[in-house]
Amino acid sequence: MTSLVDQLIVLVMLINFAALGSGRLAVAIRAVAIQGVILGILPILVHSFSWHLVVITGGLILAKGIIIPWLLTGAIVRARISREMEPYLGYVPTLLIGAITTGLSFVFAARLPLAPEHQGLLFVPAAIATLLTGFIVLVTRRKAISQVIGYLMLENGIFLFGLLLTEAMPVMVEAGVLLDLIVGIFVMGIIINQISREFSSIDTSRLTTLRD
Repeated sequence: MTSLVDQLIVLVMLINFAALGSGRLAVAIRAVAIQGVILGILPILVHSFSWHLVVITGGLILAKGIIIPWLLTGAIVRARISREMEPYLGYVPTLLIGAITTGLSFVFAARLPLAPEHQGLLFVPAAIATLLTGFIVLVTRRKAISQVIGYLMLENGIFLFGLLLTEAMPVMVEAGVLLDLIVGIFVMGIIINQISREFSSIDTSRLTTLRD
């Protein structure tokens, strides 16, 4: 079981690079959707079986793997965009930065004062790497939808780290985190819709030219 969990966590980190290196928004959305499904499966593999864990797992897979990607796909169809054009930083430099931050995540995680049962696990370095990858996507992409994808990856990193604390986290807190994510995505969806309705582009860099 531990081997399967490690393989899934490695897959999560590989998906980070897929999101960093792809200019096609549909590919990035699918990558984040697969990452969300994997994160939805992990709790039931890591912790002992319970019905509330099954409900949380089903909700996570439904939200992260189906509903949110479906909403984002609808947004790019309505906005009539398919690619992230002219990002602030090119894809090769972005991948190099992602590789460096992933390596540094392992170094930093090894220095953290973790509980003995958590030392040597891939959860912490993978969580830090996913957090940093989400931040890189947020600051290097122009399209609002790409930045939503970065926000999703940030949340995935937080969730991955939180898997170490799932047994101590009550159901309402878990549901609250998921609700915050869904509300955040809906807010971003409204913003994207308004930008595409009022302007000819959803390039967020053009918002700096707005004047009273």
